[in-house]
Amino acid sequence: MRPQTVDIRESAGRVLCCTVFRPGGKKLFSKGHVISEEDIKLLEMEGMEQVWVTELEEGEVGEDEAVLTVGSEMSCGALEIRLAAGGRANLIATENACALIDDELLRLINYTASIVIATVPNFRYARAGQRVATVKSAPFAVARTQLDAVISILRDRGPILQARPIRNPVVAVLYSDPMSGERARQLFENIMTQRLERLGARANFVLAVTEEEGAVSRALEHLLRVRPSVVLMASTTAPAGPEDVIGRAMLRVGCHIEKFLAPVEPGNLLLLGYRDDIPVVSAPGCFRSAKPNVVDLLLPPMLARYRVSGWELACLGHGGLLA
Repeated sequence: MRPQTVDIRESAGRVLCCTVFRPGGKKLFSKGHVISEEDIKLLEMEGMEQVWVTELEEGEVGEDEAVLTVGSEMSCGALEIRLAAGGRANLIATENACALIDDELLRLINYTASIVIATVPNFRYARAGQRVATVKSAPFAVARTQLDAVISILRDRGPILQARPIRNPVVAVLYSDPMSGERARQLFENIMTQRLERLGARANFVLAVTEEEGAVSRALEHLLRVRPSVVLMASTTAPAGPEDVIGRAMLRVGCHIEKFLAPVEPGNLLLLGYRDDIPVVSAPGCFRSAKPNVVDLLLPPMLARYRVSGWELACLGHGGLLA
């Protein structure tokens, strides 16, 4: 880039190096704006004779082109890209979705390039119209070689961001208590409703049983037949591991136990299993309060029918102290 002060009549096609204001203080053009013939007429009407500009040199790409290119290569799913002022492109969710982030790839791009990317946290629920990422360029231009290197990495290892849509989620809930399932339902149902409504979901299928292995496994089998997005098991007890009633019932209906214990507080006694691709989640204590806990972290990807692995659950420890 070659910054220079030029006659206003010679500025067409060049990039403003600073923001231009009217005499009264109102902004006329932002820094980075490419001057057109119409802009020249307007600047002359404002009494300007010279302007501080720069222009691209061979082997450089303008900031707007650079961020739009990276934005399109780094993302997929229910997203649209909107160019913003100052060499930025914003990625906006086009429908309710769960943001899935490749954190390792994000760090690599942010460390090596003249482009930086900021995203919402992994597994974050995003409403339609919400910004989930922004791409920012170095001022005015990026070297073509650097941009090509970033694009090559993204095509080989990307995307960094996927907005996985949440469409018509189906939630099954099983309440259990050693004395009466209805007692658990009375204790937890209001909080359960609040938690699901925050994500645009509701409890579509609900059962309440006495917390005994046979009763729990029969009810769980019944709920799994409707193939819900997720089964939430709200128990009044706090199991010590998969060998307790809830875990034995999960195994009895053919669940694979993915992970016991989560590095999240509240919610460290989480028990996560899968029957085929359907997640079954036991999180004792998490349904007593509407305050954020491990269930709130896991519901968005599960409602989007994304399979959360035990490794991904282990990665929640960084930032897992919620309260």
